[in-house]
Amino acid sequence: MEDKVPLMIPVLGLMIPIIAIIMGIGLSMLAIYLSYRKRKEIFALYHQERMAAIEKGTECPPWPERLLAEEATPPSPRRHLLKGLVWLFIGLAATVAVYATFDLSHALFGLIPIGIGLAHLIYYFVEGKREAEAADQAASASRT
Repeated sequence: MEDKVPLMIPVLGLMIPIIAIIMGIGLSMLAIYLSYRKRKEIFALYHQERMAAIEKGTECPPWPERLLAEEATPPSPRRHLLKGLVWLFIGLAATVAVYATFDLSHALFGLIPIGIGLAHLIYYFVEGKREAEAADQAASASRT
């Protein structure tokens, strides 16, 4: 009976990554399929609406621009600010945690996410503010 207990630990250690990989791929495939199905149903509903308008002899409603766009909602220009802050603080937390556990030579790997975060923040402060201003002007112009 004692021989089976040590054998179970390596098997469980091997099964956890395999299950995580299979679940990750499966959930990704499910998300892609559900997004496709939703888009297909929306197109079918707009097609039915247009066909009904043609049968009645009225003018067809125009296709909404958001329906033809690749993304459901346009990305916010401030996304780089959020990404930059997230990466920066992940890098800082990882650096402090590894430094407290090991030594400085291992903690230097935390500079990688810090660099990614700083790159996002620099991009936001250089280009992102222009994008945010242009998006705000476009939104105010569409309201009037």
